[in-house]
Amino acid sequence: MIPLAAWTHAVSDIPAGGLSHERVASVEERAAIATMLGLISLAALKVTYRIARLAGGGCRLHGRLVSDLEQACIVTLDTVPEHMDETFDTEFWPDIQPGKGEQDAPVLDGRDVEPLDGGDIAAGRIIFETFAAALDPYPRTLGAEFSWQQTAGAAPEKTNPFAALAKLKGKP
Repeated sequence: MIPLAAWTHAVSDIPAGGLSHERVASVEERAAIATMLGLISLAALKVTYRIARLAGGGCRLHGRLVSDLEQACIVTLDTVPEHMDETFDTEFWPDIQPGKGEQDAPVLDGRDVEPLDGGDIAAGRIIFETFAAALDPYPRTLGAEFSWQQTAGAAPEKTNPFAALAKLKGKP
């Protein structure tokens, strides 16, 4: 299950003027996110967002997430602290079928559209996906460099896939 999945809002509960919300992830939610994404720690995750009704039955979820986390350096495995400040903007529409018409849309047209499943706005899922996508995929400590060198005199051993069979040849 996706952490923050419980962060949903029923469309029927959203007033005509929209809904503003501020949430802070609990210790348990942060621990679940850290475990799922392989983080050393997730010290804070605060989100502010607004859900507005759109003409035609859709809704727009937009907001900002701020987080402090630690990942492991890909070279030294030392702790790499990171401060994240990301925005998100997604529209939810009741009659959208996933995958339909996507081949005609430009890849980066700037509009993120999701189907409105069961009359709920899945704010937590969007927030989790935004957080996961914003993580540095290759965190490095300052000055960390990977320099691989083959040891002198050691040539790579060439293997023949039939060498093992040749050893068995002549054995009863």
